[in-house]
Amino acid sequence: MKFSRGLAALILTFLFQSQLSAEYLYKDEVIHNPSFSADVEKVGSELYQKTGIALRLLMIHELPDGMNTQQYQEKVLLELSGPTILLTFSELDMKVDILANDTSLYEYFDKKQVLSPVASQVQAVVMAVMYSKDWDHFKYMVNDYGGTILPLISGKAKPEQQLGMYSGSMFNGYMDIAEQIAASKGVVLENAAGDANKYSILLLKVLFYGFILYAIFRYIRIKFKAKKA
Repeated sequence: MKFSRGLAALILTFLFQSQLSAEYLYKDEVIHNPSFSADVEKVGSELYQKTGIALRLLMIHELPDGMNTQQYQEKVLLELSGPTILLTFSELDMKVDILANDTSLYEYFDKKQVLSPVASQVQAVVMAVMYSKDWDHFKYMVNDYGGTILPLISGKAKPEQQLGMYSGSMFNGYMDIAEQIAASKGVVLENAAGDANKYSILLLKVLFYGFILYAIFRYIRIKFKAKKA
């Protein structure tokens, strides 16, 4: 059987496209969804073309033995060149982190805000009232909000819904970082999610406020019944 030039060209084209498709979704051991990969690639490619900064997403199953998230990211950064920011998620470890290969890159986005476990300011105040240890801790907790990954990824989900939750939360955070970098550089991303991110965070806020109101209602009802008895 002869190996035709056409078949060879087809294989080379496929391999070339596979390499391209893995450029910004640099590693994916979790999602394996072509549409998710395509969305990340579109945003990452446009961001790099307009700013010269490569924002890469790593979705791994588990961190290697003896490594924490930062150590793993440092190892990956050795494989890469140019201004690079890594957004990494480890499924079994339930760890999310961001690492840049140049400290100046942190000027273009707010790492603390992106990785905050709290979505809204009101939620931050409630959490501070409930869990702060002292005044300094209270002030820190009150100002620690705006998270676009952890509030989504920490929610309860059935096993069949987890992949959707992972992809949605990580893409939400990826878009948040990309849009902040673009804004800092004075450019506009045509492939930006725009209101999609805002709607997901709004949904989180509605659910949280609904829970708070329900808890208050239950508390008043129990008190009323106790007083009546």
